[in-house]
Amino acid sequence: MTTLSLPRVRKPGPTPPYVAALGSTRVRIGLTLIGLVVLAGLLAPLLASHGPTAQSGQALAGPGSPGHPLGTDDLGRDLLSRVLYGIRTDLAVIALAVPLGALLGCAVALLAAAHPVLDTVVQRAFDLILAFPGLILALTITAVLGPGRLPVIIVIALAEVPVFGRQLRAGILVQRTREYAVAARLGGTGRARLVLRHILPNCADPLVVQIAVSLTVAVFLEGAMSFLGVGVRPPAPTLGGILNQALPYLAQSPSFAAGPLLAVTFLVLGLSLLAEALNREIRR
Repeated sequence: MTTLSLPRVRKPGPTPPYVAALGSTRVRIGLTLIGLVVLAGLLAPLLASHGPTAQSGQALAGPGSPGHPLGTDDLGRDLLSRVLYGIRTDLAVIALAVPLGALLGCAVALLAAAHPVLDTVVQRAFDLILAFPGLILALTITAVLGPGRLPVIIVIALAEVPVFGRQLRAGILVQRTREYAVAARLGGTGRARLVLRHILPNCADPLVVQIAVSLTVAVFLEGAMSFLGVGVRPPAPTLGGILNQALPYLAQSPSFAAGPLLAVTFLVLGLSLLAEALNREIRR
């Protein structure tokens, strides 16, 4: 008598934290807000009916003016166009600066992990950078290099190097005492191979969360530099620069600052919700 064997049921493996986070309402809201801002910046040439520096005879026109949905600034430039291109400029800066700072910080932390003396030197260098608040660091660097897009990228990247470096160093110190790391070391695995192949993958999750947090900080830092006049040089539009330009006219034309404020709020809120949800899933 023959018996039929049922197919073996495979138990589902653990859901990766990033996939599990996608089911969160906060992540969906955050990604929607970020997507709207990013899409507006990418489609700026298609959505803008005027050039960001083109002037007209209508200065400080209110929202809903013919041909100017958000109105115009004090020089008659279309605010919608300037906000869209300002988003484009800001996103280009932070999208380059934060990954650059993360790569440099992680590379320095990995090098320092292999040499105790170098680790001490690196930590003191991190202390020196962290001793300067972001704006003081920005003013110091722009005093040497002058305002512009490159100094903004350098400031943001340099400010993030110790953040990512210490984050990875803390992860390495914790993971190298775990059983799998001790077993690999006793099995003859070299120090560099142990860190790169075994320890580093287990330190990646907090770094992903830190990227979302650092992008939020970078938005504020870039906006503050542009607001103070040490960021991207005018007439190139930036969100912080538009806010600085709108400051003397808030009583006369409050809508002048509405566009950049809304864009910054959407971007920061979206990144904050994303970072919070990812951090919650990783810590479970």
